Amino acid sequence: MTTPRVLTEVVDGRAGRVRAGGHLTPQGADLLRGTVEGLLRQGHSTVVLDLADVQAADDVGLHVLSELRRAMAADGDLLLVRNAPRELARLG
Repeated sequence: MTTPRVLTEVVDGRAGRVRAGGHLTPQGADLLRGTVEGLLRQGHSTVVLDLADVQAADDVGLHVLSELRRAMAADGDLLLVRNAPRELARLG
């Protein structure tokens, strides 16, 4: 039996920060996107996404976050990715 690939997040709505952990899958990236979009609706123009606890990621999950970063930049907002594991270095 395999362990499910789950992504967790801890949100600091006051500071506009999200700390993610686990495995970054397409579903997990969608969860993060929704959380970041919620922070934008609350008035944050910069959101910090801390990936220090992310252990693995797949290409589709990375693509979702890359597209989110581009969409935010097009609207004048900023997604700052911190503590990205090596395999996430392509994000950007």
